[in-house]
Amino acid sequence: MISKKKAIAIGLVLVLLTAAGTFLLDNMVQLTVGSKVIIPKNQLDNANKVAYLKEYIDQNYLNKVTEKEMLDGQIKGLFQSLDDPYSVYMTKDEFSDFMDQTEGSYGGVGIIVTPGEDNYITVVSPIEDTPGEKAGIKPGDKIIKVDDKEFLAEEMDKAVDVMKGKPGTDVDLTIIREEEELTLTLTREEIRLVSVNSRMLEGNIGYIRIIQFDELVYDDFKKHLSELQDSGMKSLIIDLRNNPGGLLQQTADIADLLIGESPIVYTETKNGEKEYYNSDKDKLDIPLVLLVNEGSASASEILAGAVKDTNSGTILGTTTFGKGIVQRIEQLSDGSGFKLTISEYFTPNGINIHGKGIKPDIEVELPENVEWGVENIEEDIQLNKAIEVLKEKM
Repeated sequence: MISKKKAIAIGLVLVLLTAAGTFLLDNMVQLTVGSKVIIPKNQLDNANKVAYLKEYIDQNYLNKVTEKEMLDGQIKGLFQSLDDPYSVYMTKDEFSDFMDQTEGSYGGVGIIVTPGEDNYITVVSPIEDTPGEKAGIKPGDKIIKVDDKEFLAEEMDKAVDVMKGKPGTDVDLTIIREEEELTLTLTREEIRLVSVNSRMLEGNIGYIRIIQFDELVYDDFKKHLSELQDSGMKSLIIDLRNNPGGLLQQTADIADLLIGESPIVYTETKNGEKEYYNSDKDKLDIPLVLLVNEGSASASEILAGAVKDTNSGTILGTTTFGKGIVQRIEQLSDGSGFKLTISEYFTPNGINIHGKGIKPDIEVELPENVEWGVENIEEDIQLNKAIEVLKEKM
């Protein structure tokens, strides 16, 4: 089990950011606040600059702000200065909400989002069988308003807070999809994070859908795999479409069941320190297809990259999201915590896919507005193509 205090995560889970102000100092020699004379600004070192600005805000800012809010803002600004949407400081409540994505459940709409380079809140993927998916939210959608209030990527934590809420209540999301603006009403539900489901398809083709790589996914995957094997499975489809990622070790453990003796992935820090995750010689010795799309991110890409580079199966679908960096999650003693990018990862052939994604071996575009998955197998041309490929191999 992954400790709350410390974990390695690579998924695109709910990133929490706030805006931090930029203060410009002019050339005045000194400033009087009430009866106090503040340090001359041309003599300010970094520590005195913070003290000066805090004192000035305390004395002059129109609205009320607490000491804790100011401290949290300073720390958030420290992380925001990294200009990395995946590195962020979280307050106690924010950290607790963040850990829900890998450990528990919450009231909300089931949408995984990330800050886009265009400063819009961008959907990575909706979670399967949640209000977000049922409403037709798609990877790449830009959320510009929540309950008619505008939010940019730098305010994503506030937008996420509004999207969450009591199950049974409604929330309006205004999105941009290509050039079209849409407003959708979603009814919040208790989002229970089921990580794996499976089914046996015609011709003894096993189908396993991995929804995200959370703490329990490896045990769940083994259970579903074993049940399919006991039922006479002759080939396997693993569906990673719209899987936003998750925990690195869980992903490596699943890859170990599939690819035989090989590196699975290795990470490298800025100091050149490398850490390898390797698979032993045992492997699933049946034809294998992995389904991916633009919502397959991070941990999904590690698994797809390991299968592709070791020729252990066929990658089918569309090019993946393209997240090739690794974050460390750590909780602090007061319940707050942070997420920090500490390394980048490479596939067995030494390829870093960050910003590029993984191109499938067989590219199949799914038509617009087509439901996919085993429940819509007649319309899901990607799944049908995977079945066709496996029948040719058996």
